[in-house]
Amino acid sequence: MAELVRLASHPRIVAIGETGLDYYWFKDAPEWQRERFRSHIRAAREAGLPLIVHTRDAAEDTLRLMREEDAGRAGGVMHCFTESREVAEQALDLGFHISFSGIVTFKNALALKEVAKAVPLDRLLIETDAPYLAPTPHRGRTNEPAYVVHVAEEIARLRQVPLEAIAAATSENFFRLFAKAVP
Repeated sequence: MAELVRLASHPRIVAIGETGLDYYWFKDAPEWQRERFRSHIRAAREAGLPLIVHTRDAAEDTLRLMREEDAGRAGGVMHCFTESREVAEQALDLGFHISFSGIVTFKNALALKEVAKAVPLDRLLIETDAPYLAPTPHRGRTNEPAYVVHVAEEIARLRQVPLEAIAAATSENFFRLFAKAVP
């Protein structure tokens, strides 16, 4: 943890992560993942930096560890969010932002679209997760930052607000959360 905190002091480091739990790809040794996640949360708290949290097939454990380790003191973002509205609400209660990737543009992502409509505008982020998860109309291709506009367009459509409102809010949210990032 001390090494993470030391590295986090570099002026270009704006967060700790991507960290978290992934039981989809890594079913064995979950305790190994849990201990590292705990270390990352502690380092983020000590460094005063937000966390970028990944969770896949591990939402219950992820939220439990976040509560146990007081991750809300660091704050952060639930990256590439694909979980339920209930999971989003629990993360929001911990002070976290919710970030949507190209998955929200997929026609079969109906539950995720509902979550995107429900997340408070001041806690909403968008991302590419490049090179993966290219949004419609680029699905199946290598993702790139230029495609994030499609994520914003879909969320604007779902929320029935102008694209500019999503662009402004997510940009403001980014710089508020990642305070060390230079606009």
